[in-house]
This record gives sequence, structure tokens and C-alpha cells, in this order.
Amino acid sequence: MMKVLHAILAATALGLALSACGGSTVTTPVTSATPFSVLAGLHTQTTIGSTVDTGSGAGNGDENPYGLAVAPITSGKITQGDLIICNFNDSANVQGTGTTIEGLHPAVGSTPYRIAQDSSLTGCNALTLDPNDTIYNAAFATNLDPIFTSNGALVTTNANPAWSGPFGQIYSATTGPYGHASVFESNANSGTVVRMDLSAGGVITAFDTIATGFTPNTGAPVSILGASGLTYNPAGDILYVVDGGNNRVVSFAGASSIPPNGVTVSGTGFSGLSASAAHVLYSGTPINAPVSAALLVNGDVIVGNTADNNMVEISPLGTLMATRNVDGGATGAIFGIAATGATAATQKIYFNDDNSNSVVLISQ
Repeated sequence: MMKVLHAILAATALGLALSACGGSTVTTPVTSATPFSVLAGLHTQTTIGSTVDTGSGAGNGDENPYGLAVAPITSGKITQGDLIICNFNDSANVQGTGTTIEGLHPAVGSTPYRIAQDSSLTGCNALTLDPNDTIYNAAFATNLDPIFTSNGALVTTNANPAWSGPFGQIYSATTGPYGHASVFESNANSGTVVRMDLSAGGVITAFDTIATGFTPNTGAPVSILGASGLTYNPAGDILYVVDGGNNRVVSFAGASSIPPNGVTVSGTGFSGLSASAAHVLYSGTPINAPVSAALLVNGDVIVGNTADNNMVEISPLGTLMATRNVDGGATGAIFGIAATGATAATQKIYFNDDNSNSVVLISQ
């Protein structure tokens, strides 16, 4: 399967973070004058456990985990810190036919527990959780963005004309002129980014397409490159978009304030009312067919390549900080990425390894 950033973040360092993707983290970085690589300081790689759906003994065998996020609280079936994943394929490994959300305790040897199974989740490839563990899911095959409670109950299939091959999800608690909070969603098939504006009670009040013009995915579901993994830094209200078709990461500063149709992406440039908010964080080698990303404690963005199984760390100023291969097997191993930790010493990076159908931890 499978330089340049705004001065809003002159340099970001230690703190606690939230991303998703494909990926999800909870972080509020603070500034530091000395850039450093987080990935270079993490030397241990450990398998947490299988993601193959067991359903507490009555599983359907779904596999090929794509979406990955970390639970912010204990609620319903979920324990705080659990790794929440969704499976893209069914037990026969047919692309885009998985229908399950699973939880995995972040301890070596964990086995998955079923949170939800529903046809609306078919082809789920990204998810994110709000502060109450409500789960928002990008379902590529059904062209839906279904929402589930932490007990696995379907709240809504969340059908909307704005969706076109959903492939990224990330929650933002930032209040802006369009809502109390928001969930950002990317569409691989149309090359758009949509913001779901949320009320104080978590109700969706509007669906705003804030960016258009990303190179679309033209070979779904076998080809998965397009506007995909989303990562969010609350410092500067910055949304990062993995632009897989162009081997780059694009950032939107003040993302909660971008109006509908505020940015049009065109080649290496941007136009629209909020064009000045858009920047190319990094483009080209060693980024290589990326799909997912997450935010690290120092404000760096970690990107996962599907073409060579390398992780690439990019600073908020667009500097290449580190590259590491995390799976020496077949390409297309890295999908969802999530990160936790309050300092470089406690930083943990989790990723879905689709070669082994497992969640893998990178740590000190």
C-alpha cells in the first residue's frame, strides 16, 4: 500500500500536546531558543499489541489499522491513555472494508477490545477524540464522518456534501469566530479541508470548507495519497496538513479563524482571503508518500512515509531534524501516528504498523 514557516512559532519546545490522523496527541508546547530533535533521543522500539479485531472473543477479524488517537479521559469503555484505533480492512484484508473501532491499553502485551462496529465506519482511516472521548471518524468507503460515544453508540453518521474521501481528523479546543471548538477533516478525493464548527455543548453548528486545491487522490482505495493526516498545535492555532500527492506538509495559522473558502492551494502558492495564513512547512526529500503525522513536545511535526517506512521530524521553522526507518519490511507500514508526553524525556511516539497489524511504541 501502500522552508518557510511563519514567525508565530519562532521556536517551540517542551510541553504537553494533541494531534491525530491520522493521528492524535495532547500538547501545549512552550517556547525554547534551542531547537533539538525529539526523535534522535528516542532509542527503543516496542510492540504494544495486535490491533486485529477480537471483539472480546467475538471479533470479526478486521485488520490493517489506519486511524490512531490517544484517549484524554476515562469514559465508557475507554480508559485514559488508551490507544484508540480503527481498522481499514476486513479479515480477508480487502481494502477499505473494515468496520471497527478498537481500544488498546498502552502496555506491552495488550489485546484489543471492541468499542464499536458499524457499517458507517466502512473504510475508517482516521479518528480523533474530543475531551469527553467522543470519537469522530473519517470513513473513506462510505464517505461519512460518523460520530460514536465512548461506549460505542452511534451518535450520527454525520453525512454531509462536504465529504469526498475523508482521510484525516483532528480536534481543536480553540475558540474562534466560528465556534467554541472544532474538528478539522481532510478529503483525499476532492483536495479540501473542512472545519466542523462546534458549540459549547459539542453540537456541530456548521461545516466550513476552509481550504481547496490540494492534489486529489485519483486511485482510491489502492492509492491513498492526497490531503490526509492532520495535526494541530494550539500554540498559534496551527493546523498541519499532510499533502501526500506533493510530498509536503502545509500549515494554516489561525485555522479556527479561517473563513469558508478562505484558502485556495495552487501549486506552491496560495490565494484567497486567508492566503497569508497558509505556508509550506517542508517539501520534498526525505518526505516520501506521507499519509500521517503527529505533534511532538517541542512543537516539531513527525511525518510517516508509506513509500519507505521512514519517520521524518520537521521543526516548526521548516528545518529537517531527523529521519529514521521504523520498519525494515514491506513498504506501506506506517499509518496512524500519535504522541504523548510532557517533556523530551517522557515523549512517546505510537504508530500503527500495518505490516504486523500492531501498535508500536518509540521511546527512550
